[in-house]
Amino acid sequence: MKSFSAGIKYLVVVFIVSLYMIFIAHAQHSDNLKPNKQVTLWDELSALYNISGLPVYRPNTFSAQVSTYDTLGGNEDGFNGQYSFIRRNADSTLVIFDMKGNGVINRIWTPTPTDDSLDFYIDDIIKPALTIKYRDLFSGKIFPFVSPLCGSQLGGNFCYFPILFQQRCMIVARAKKMQFHQIQYRLFEKNTKVKSFSTSLADGEKNALNRISELWNKENRTIKDFLSEASLLKTDSVSFELKPGDTRNIFSLQEGGKVAGIELSPAAAFEGLMNNIDIRIYWDDEKLPAIYCPVADFFGYAFGKRSMQSLMLGSKADMDYCYIPMPFDKKATIELIYRKYSGSEPLQLNAKIHYTTQKRNAGAEGKLYACWMKEKPAAGKPHVFLGAQGKGHYVGTVLQAQGLRPGMTYFFEGDDSTVIDGQQRLHGTGSEDYFNGGWYALLDCWDSRMSLPIHGALDYSLPFCRTGGYRFYLSDKLSFEKNIYQSIEHGPANNNIPAEYTSVSFYYSDSAPKNILSPADVSTEIYIPDTLMIYPQLMEYTIDGAASIKLDWVYPTGGESCAFTINGESEVRISLKDILPGNYKLFLDYERNKEGCNFSVWQRQSQKSEWISSSLIGKKRIEQQYVCDIKVTDLINTFTIKFKTEKNNKNFFLNRFILVKRK
Repeated sequence: MKSFSAGIKYLVVVFIVSLYMIFIAHAQHSDNLKPNKQVTLWDELSALYNISGLPVYRPNTFSAQVSTYDTLGGNEDGFNGQYSFIRRNADSTLVIFDMKGNGVINRIWTPTPTDDSLDFYIDDIIKPALTIKYRDLFSGKIFPFVSPLCGSQLGGNFCYFPILFQQRCMIVARAKKMQFHQIQYRLFEKNTKVKSFSTSLADGEKNALNRISELWNKENRTIKDFLSEASLLKTDSVSFELKPGDTRNIFSLQEGGKVAGIELSPAAAFEGLMNNIDIRIYWDDEKLPAIYCPVADFFGYAFGKRSMQSLMLGSKADMDYCYIPMPFDKKATIELIYRKYSGSEPLQLNAKIHYTTQKRNAGAEGKLYACWMKEKPAAGKPHVFLGAQGKGHYVGTVLQAQGLRPGMTYFFEGDDSTVIDGQQRLHGTGSEDYFNGGWYALLDCWDSRMSLPIHGALDYSLPFCRTGGYRFYLSDKLSFEKNIYQSIEHGPANNNIPAEYTSVSFYYSDSAPKNILSPADVSTEIYIPDTLMIYPQLMEYTIDGAASIKLDWVYPTGGESCAFTINGESEVRISLKDILPGNYKLFLDYERNKEGCNFSVWQRQSQKSEWISSSLIGKKRIEQQYVCDIKVTDLINTFTIKFKTEKNNKNFFLNRFILVKRK
């Protein structure tokens, strides 16, 4: 009986276990069919202030963009509106976005807003959920499209307010013509529930908007503004002398954790044309450094000077700061390297590394990597920001772009392009557009450096033919499952304008890079051109006497010309405050015509040139006439054009000044 009883018990146990396994399998299958947690506006808004979530993967999401780029490869990216709509309706309105599925629009950008209305059809193609004047989308004053998520600066207009949809989103412009725009969106997994867009916000969503405003507008942000677990924060502080040739370990941890912040001072120590102090960071047992680049490039300096003051990375109050979270598994090392060069001196530096010992959740978070690239891209090939394998997401770009041909910054016409998992997902409409700006070399547009929380201009100089910008991806980070390739053109088309590009691309991944470019392998010295062109359109000047000015596009110089109308003996003083000290030959590109007056070049009260007539029967452009030599110093950094007029000779037509530095 014992044997029979034991057999019965065994069969019962097997039966129960079998039922349990069937139940588990069914439950797991059912879970796979269940919708994920509902995505709400709060989820999307929180990504714009909860920076600690930046390393977290967004698996199985589809990041892409609709833009007005010239699909034939030219530079007609919106000027004539040929590529600025998907289809024209019977009533002549224009469909500029139409996406089926569940997802979110994270970013809308344009440099050409109008007073035409936009209709947003959310899940319902009969009645729009929102109708708003195109221009008002960026004013920052129309709720919920409020500042600082929406605004207008640097010639561009941007909206980062998330627009969620469950089934479909269509945007229709009540306009006969549209020009430039970019609409970046993200699609979720098919079984994801989404709380679709509404102008009525819940209290939690309003609070999230307020938190964004408080953080983004705060003048003096610290590490505690970015760390939810502030009680777990630890800080290593060190003050030291760094000598030429030294490699200094400023942080080392032999257990898993997260670097929450890096602060270096004085920031002025990393300025200069040699750019020869590097930061190098290793995670765990990886053979290659995760980050290895000049300190200045990492913190957003522009051509040897401090510039960037973004939300998470930059320089302020003589301190370099990085609050981008950096989780790791077992250990971390941060080093500073001082590469030798002639005349280098020891530096007194201070470093603070803020960290926690909460190690990375490897299944949910990536490690931070920064791909540093410096190159003169070959003709026909773009500058490559990043080519990476593995799973992860792209979160930021910092770029310095130097033209190698004097004149207008035409190289910045180039489009950005992003290929994700073997498919082109994003294609831009111009380099300053990629950084949410617009219209380089135009007054109060992309014409000087300016820092906003997640994008900005690092520099703009027509004389030096250079510029730069940065952009960080928070709610709009670009997820990839297998690989990502991001590049940018140099030139309007065909990558045919010589330039030197220096970029740092930030991304999280489960895979370390297989090769890197080391600063020691390439010269990091800042390029300074010998030939500088000063165009009237951004020229800083002071008028004494009676002179009026009119700007116009007349000759193909790359910029605007300037027609002076002179009454009596007048003068115009030209600022050279951004020109490096030295001896220069001064050339003029100007027009001689029948109404041309006489002129002479002076520095302070010293006459540098003879009196020269710009009068001529008829009209003739003088493209490069040597006028005189001038000397630029820290104390004398101007020159003056003095005019003498006669009865019918009261005009002076200037195209540009050209300075050529003497060897």
